[in-house]
Amino acid sequence: MSGSQDEIPPPPSSQTPTQQTPHIVSTIKLHILKKGEYDIWAMKIKHYLAHTDYLIWEVIQNRNGPVSITTDTQGQIKVLPPRTAEEILSRERERKARTTLLMALPEDHLAKFHKMADAKEMWDAIKSRSL
Repeated sequence: MSGSQDEIPPPPSSQTPTQQTPHIVSTIKLHILKKGEYDIWAMKIKHYLAHTDYLIWEVIQNRNGPVSITTDTQGQIKVLPPRTAEEILSRERERKARTTLLMALPEDHLAKFHKMADAKEMWDAIKSRSL
């Protein structure tokens, strides 16, 4: 009934529905590799990647898809930019995998691993050196 006193209109809101919903930010601290703790570190990194983005762990295990390369007029090899959506995702996953591994290393070891070609090579080198 439109004239009833039981009907109370809602108070006016200056916020839009998207402003009213709380934003939840989740952070997980990566375990930093310490000398003699490779096995525990590897297990924690595997679980972290499986939790956040399993495809990144697959990149570390199996390498990423092939990268398109060409040779310029001076004979130097150049990596071509990605052309397809799949290539773009593949490169993004590789970048995320490398970045995650680098963030989990002690700062004094970053230079050793930063120049490596891909995340798989980096993982294998970390395993073999096990700091």
